[in-house]
Amino acid sequence: MHLTVINPSSSSVQTDFTVIVTGSNITGVGPSSSTAIPPGAKIIDATGKFLIPGLADMHLHLTGAGEPSGSREFILPLLLANGITTVRDMGGNVTLLKQLREEINSGKRLGPQIFFTGPYLDGDPPSFQPSIVIHDDAEAARTVQQLKSAGVDFIKVQSRLQPSVYFAIARASKKMGVRFVGHVPDSLTVAEASEAGQASVEHLTGVLLGCSSREIELRDRQLMPAPPGETLLEKRARQRTWQKDLLESYSKEKAADLFRKFVAKGTVQVPTLPLLFHIPFLLPHTARLQSTEEKYLPQDLRAIWKRSLAESLAGLTEEDVQIRAQLMQRSLSTVKGMHSAGVPILAGTDTTAPGVFPGFALHEDLFFLLEAGLTPMQTLRAATAAPAEFLGLSSRQGSITAGQRADLVLLNASPLDDIRNVREIRAVFLKGQFLDRSTLDSLLQNAQSFAANH
Repeated sequence: MHLTVINPSSSSVQTDFTVIVTGSNITGVGPSSSTAIPPGAKIIDATGKFLIPGLADMHLHLTGAGEPSGSREFILPLLLANGITTVRDMGGNVTLLKQLREEINSGKRLGPQIFFTGPYLDGDPPSFQPSIVIHDDAEAARTVQQLKSAGVDFIKVQSRLQPSVYFAIARASKKMGVRFVGHVPDSLTVAEASEAGQASVEHLTGVLLGCSSREIELRDRQLMPAPPGETLLEKRARQRTWQKDLLESYSKEKAADLFRKFVAKGTVQVPTLPLLFHIPFLLPHTARLQSTEEKYLPQDLRAIWKRSLAESLAGLTEEDVQIRAQLMQRSLSTVKGMHSAGVPILAGTDTTAPGVFPGFALHEDLFFLLEAGLTPMQTLRAATAAPAEFLGLSSRQGSITAGQRADLVLLNASPLDDIRNVREIRAVFLKGQFLDRSTLDSLLQNAQSFAANH
């Protein structure tokens, strides 16, 4: 009772409202002065508090921290403690993900609702594991059918697919009624991927290149094999030249044409800005192994992260630092340009990539979206209503209205005044279950204890 309801789906702010939750759903929303409270209801006085829909992380990897314990003891608690009630897993073992989802759906375990892709479809050799290497049209059709039958929600394409195979996957996905998402293969333009019907593009793969007046030349150079015996310093110098050419060849006209295509084809963007900030555009002063979240990081994962950060910073010159900072700023301005053109932007993190902490990174993504130029309401929409629309669930979630699933986050301060207030979580409703501050603190403490012993 007596709270402020923030609805990003309609950009509305309603003060002194009451929200009634019955079972797993919202059954009433209205002014506190006129909304009848059902007999026997538990009443929460939320005077001075702010209610937003549950948050969604639309790009993470639940089984990326060691199974069977990593997802359950490390990732899930941190997601819930940070108000995340829906996730899209973008690459993992189907059997493990189905087991995890069943544990959550059956009530055995607390966790967000899960949508997933299963393994990557990639070329030979694949970029990451778990992957299925696809060689021809027949393999593409057979694999898409097998994954759909196994229960995946999306098909995930990766960077090393050859054009003919990629288009075969696109045709098979369309025929079988399952959307394909993921990276834009190195051998294709992002415009070609959009034209082929790719539903979402992750990490801005191919987008900055697609805004270049020298796109084809730069792509061809990017695909050239490294010279024999190339040293790390020589590799850095070659990359530096390519990146400078990319930045200097930015074309407003090319960008505008590309963004119009995204809108026309319904191509959604999931920039995963925390990933960009902490890996390809990592700077010496942004390496975050000493962050306040480090206490939640299991020891085995900590070692992997340290190696990755060291490799990313090895041989970095002052010029490299400047170029990375410029590329990050160009990425932010490109996100703003796409959003202004009407391209849907979804919040996502690529948890558990090095430096990308479960739960906390989604808040970081919202901070980046604000820095890019979105308003606080628009950044909230990217993590609430927009994911619901993409998932085809707008009638069930993503807003605070009667009939919606009761996934909600109660905040102590308004995120519209300062988007960082998404961290000021008083409680979370997970499918109607009330997780108060003490429960959320227990989740954090359990994750910290797990990290200290693994």
